[in-house]
Amino acid sequence: MSASLARLTGLGPVDPGSNPGIPIYTNMRSKKTKSTGRYGARYGKKVRTKIVNIESKQKIKQKCPFCQGTAKRTSKGIWHCKKCNKKFASDTYYLT
Repeated sequence: MSASLARLTGLGPVDPGSNPGIPIYTNMRSKKTKSTGRYGARYGKKVRTKIVNIESKQKIKQKCPFCQGTAKRTSKGIWHCKKCNKKFASDTYYLT
């Protein structure tokens, strides 16, 4: 570290407020908030937990009802199977 940077506060190992070697990440999601970490403290806890439950089921590849292959959600209520190449409609967020 150069001498000019050490004179500034918070940039050197001598300064008690500095944290050398540990990067500071500002956009991390914790395990507790999961995918709703992007909302921060907005919208309330109940709404965010409902969104976590929906998004976790929505992103999982579901089983196709025709061939038991993997079906992926393409848009609201429309699913596409990679194995049999069929498109079909079902529930909005996950197959039942």
